[in-house]
Amino acid sequence: MAETAAGRARKPIYKQLYVQVLVAIGLGFLLGWLAPGIAESEWVKALGDGFIKLIKMVIAPIIFCTVTSGIAHIDSARKVGRVGIKALVYFEAVSTLALALGLLVGNVARPGAGFSGAVDAGAVADYAARASHQSTVEFLLHIIPDSVVGAFARGDILQVLLFSVLFGFALMVLGERGHTVRVLIDDLGHAFFGVIAVIMKAAPIGAFGAMAYTIGRYGPEAIGNLAGLIVTFYATAAIFILLVLGLVAWATGFRIWQFIAYIRDEILVVLGTSSSESALPQLMEKLERLGCSKSVVGLVVPTGYSFNLDGTNIYLTLATLFIAQALGVELSLGEQLAIVGVAMLTSKGASGVTGAGFVTLAATLAVVRPELVPGMAIVLGIDKFMSECRAVTNFIGNGVATIVVSAWEGELDRAALATGLSRRVETSDVETAVTTG
Repeated sequence: MAETAAGRARKPIYKQLYVQVLVAIGLGFLLGWLAPGIAESEWVKALGDGFIKLIKMVIAPIIFCTVTSGIAHIDSARKVGRVGIKALVYFEAVSTLALALGLLVGNVARPGAGFSGAVDAGAVADYAARASHQSTVEFLLHIIPDSVVGAFARGDILQVLLFSVLFGFALMVLGERGHTVRVLIDDLGHAFFGVIAVIMKAAPIGAFGAMAYTIGRYGPEAIGNLAGLIVTFYATAAIFILLVLGLVAWATGFRIWQFIAYIRDEILVVLGTSSSESALPQLMEKLERLGCSKSVVGLVVPTGYSFNLDGTNIYLTLATLFIAQALGVELSLGEQLAIVGVAMLTSKGASGVTGAGFVTLAATLAVVRPELVPGMAIVLGIDKFMSECRAVTNFIGNGVATIVVSAWEGELDRAALATGLSRRVETSDVETAVTTG
């Protein structure tokens, strides 16, 4: 692990994807500002659209693997008794609050309002016409695919979700007999995320095309809306950490600020890698030193990386509303509630993988309002700026969850908790984090 970190440190700056994306965004902005005619050409637009299509290409199989695996592995959590059940209840409750907070802030702040463009009027009219003539019964029947293969072939995410949920519960019921299939699906999921990793190599090209076209079509003032989304997202994440997690921490008997200070070295690692899994070993070790039992830490932290994605959930609802507002589409209350329901499923397993948040956003849009999916090009150029915040929020949330569940189980050493949070992190702790990172 230390050698890997050292290898990353020696990597030339111009080869780092983050730097390449930043340069591409800057060049795209300059092209859109100085030569809007060229920036609005179909060739430049195709760069961003092509990248979005590459992401869409793997949405259905990734959603199937992550949702099925997440549900199937609930059985593993149940085997350890009430600890797993309590952890899952906590995860879903807090995740719902994160999704709701994103919706609330998105509706109040309206970061996408004022964008000078609109989605293709024909697409909106066609969707509205179909929606107005579709009864509840017809909608429910549409969720059921004529065939499983057909659902995947058409990329109908709602139908894929239904099959994934059913298949996941079937594997859970099979228990040990379904172990081989669970392993296969887990491996397939890793393989598809490997495809995403390859696709992300083209992120600078996609970001350049998307930013150039956005600025060329909507003007330089569009950058204000994009910056507004970033600021709104960071502010919403801060509110969630300080208010929601802060209240949870207070009710458990500790202060959120002290906990953040306690894991500050790990947070820096997460910021540098944009992945909350990069500091998982250090987090687990520090939680044990903080008084949490080893058994609870061993269950809650790994499970939380699939079921407790607070930052990703905030991003999904807020970004969905931003795209809808930017394209002049008003989402009804029912559609916004659908976002919450769909995101609860699509966000599972999205932690720790670069680009996974963007995939889950595409899946959410495809279910709620399919004609909004091309609007992802608007946020493509700035997605990287929000990935760090997603990862850090997920990371802090899982740490808090572990302490809470330990307290519920009566397996939290209160003296160790008070001592660990009140003292400064010793030099040896920092060295341990660097070595294992």
